[in-house]
Amino acid sequence: MSLLRHTFLQSLRSTLSALLPCACQLCGQESNLLVCSACQARYLSRQIPRCQQCALPLPPNAGTTHCGDCLQHAPAFDQTIVACDYAAPQDQLVLALKFGHQLALAPLFADLLCRTIIAQPTPTLPDLLCAVPLGARRLADRGFNQATEIARPLSRQLGIPLQRQLLKRIRETSQQSSLAPDARVRNVKKAFSLDETALESVQGAHIGVVDDVITTGMTLHEIATMLKRFGARKVTNYVFARTPPHFQ
Repeated sequence: MSLLRHTFLQSLRSTLSALLPCACQLCGQESNLLVCSACQARYLSRQIPRCQQCALPLPPNAGTTHCGDCLQHAPAFDQTIVACDYAAPQDQLVLALKFGHQLALAPLFADLLCRTIIAQPTPTLPDLLCAVPLGARRLADRGFNQATEIARPLSRQLGIPLQRQLLKRIRETSQQSSLAPDARVRNVKKAFSLDETALESVQGAHIGVVDDVITTGMTLHEIATMLKRFGARKVTNYVFARTPPHFQ
């Protein structure tokens, strides 16, 4: 039934898109898609060599699967899969979702992530998905959690259950993007907890954590540290965009 419902919704979206043409969010040309096929191919579908652990770009023919930072100071998470870099012009899509309330972009992010996940040489899907939580104050101000909006359609596409309440942000934190690297570590330290009813589902499980952007990875490292403390076997991040090192 879920597969039929998913197929129906896809068909409905395609029909509505055909009846209501709009402009591509990136190039501005008339398109039946939020991001036209040409822009998707140019900006969102280019797969480049990346560090398997943190998804930073690797030099061509690097001869390694991990960047130097992950080899020297490995984060708690095991793998990160991203759809694109957080750079112009696709960074505007993230801003439009997060601050422009363009929630229709979330299924596009999920679709691009799903394609990237499936395209991995040996994809190993997690047992369940969760989303990086917002603090109560920021959630009230924004009205939605962009990570959850991406995780919901991604869960349906991958056929993996989403546990929306698995993670809790137990204290308000400043926006990571506004802080220096050292301050980012302190900002998220012990900022997350696990829902008590989810203890059994985490033990020995492969957990997928969904977010919109990864920059230094400190938030995702802190979450993975907490999940493994409660017995998670593996933690994989599924993130729409990766901030290049020169923008961090």
